Amino acid sequence: MKYKELVNEFLKIYGESSERIRIFEAPGRVNLIGEHIDYNGGHVFPVALELKNIVVARTNGTNKINMRVTSLPDRVSASINSLEDYKCLKWGNYQIGVAYILQKAGYEIIGCDILYHGTVPYGAGLSSSASIEVATAIALAKMGGKEKLNMVEIALLCQKAENKYVGMNCGIMDQFVSALARKGHAMFLDCNTLEYEHVPFDLGDYTLAITNTNTSHKLTDSQYNERRSECERALEIINKNGGSYDNLCTMSITDLEKYKDFLDEEVLYKRARHCITEEDRTVRALYFIKMGDIKSFGKLLCEANISMRDDYQATGKELDTIFNIAIRIEGVIGSRMTGGGFGGCNISLVKKDKVEKFKYIMKKEYMRIIGHEPFFYESNAEKGGSELLHWR
Repeated sequence: MKYKELVNEFLKIYGESSERIRIFEAPGRVNLIGEHIDYNGGHVFPVALELKNIVVARTNGTNKINMRVTSLPDRVSASINSLEDYKCLKWGNYQIGVAYILQKAGYEIIGCDILYHGTVPYGAGLSSSASIEVATAIALAKMGGKEKLNMVEIALLCQKAENKYVGMNCGIMDQFVSALARKGHAMFLDCNTLEYEHVPFDLGDYTLAITNTNTSHKLTDSQYNERRSECERALEIINKNGGSYDNLCTMSITDLEKYKDFLDEEVLYKRARHCITEEDRTVRALYFIKMGDIKSFGKLLCEANISMRDDYQATGKELDTIFNIAIRIEGVIGSRMTGGGFGGCNISLVKKDKVEKFKYIMKKEYMRIIGHEPFFYESNAEKGGSELLHWR
């Protein structure tokens, strides 16, 4: 749906004129490598997508935030005087959570009418939630009078909203890249210090094929929070027995072996091993991308998937099926699940002239094994969230 069509849709719902309407947007993301280590103090390597969430908004002179979305019949009207009361909304709690956290942080939240439209598929592991949060935060902050934004602060407040209001104990990666990505670049982010580097993203003769399992992952309903708790327990045990580590990703495999006997549950050892080896892979991935060694980068993707499957146990039948099909297709030099896991998406590095063949084989074999078709996405590296100034 084009911007002017969205404005017309907005006017059908809320009436009046388009004179004061403003449009804001923020992208989804795909994480190239560095999975489940953003909350363990590691590095991540995401890239923002052209898939995005769009917010069409206008102040309304009341104490209400009214929200609609183009893809659902849901309608929400929330009082800005009691934003803490909307945590149980079926749809809209992420947005109201952002409003609540911004308000607590000193931002002025004023009444407004909002229409959402998303091209980031929900539940696909491409961070539709962070995209919604960042677009909402930019819209509410600017309409409340704060035109010059600190985007690092916006990312942190959006993460806080998801952690404290929604109850999803996510790390900072998704919100950070959605807020601060640069067009044509991936982002190498230290989740411990928030130092980051924009890295030119050029895969040469290859492209990223994103394959959606068409099996939704709902992280608050999944084992995501459990995985985070297991990592915290592993670190706690290590530090109680002589370690002094700020997080698991500062350890080496040699370090971990010293504490293996103290980790009486094998699962805790596996979770820690994934974090340590994934951190090493992510740092090496930065080097390979900068050197243009795409084949070596591809091998790291496969290693990362195996670690997510075996040590972190966050894949599942559908993601495992896509990986097993992908690595046997001509022209594929790397493949792995991406995002939180437990459903969602896979990324595969595919020779550009083999993409259509990849899709054909993947669709046919996945349908045969799983019983329904996968979805495919293609995207360039996009910029972070912003207000759209030239839509009229």
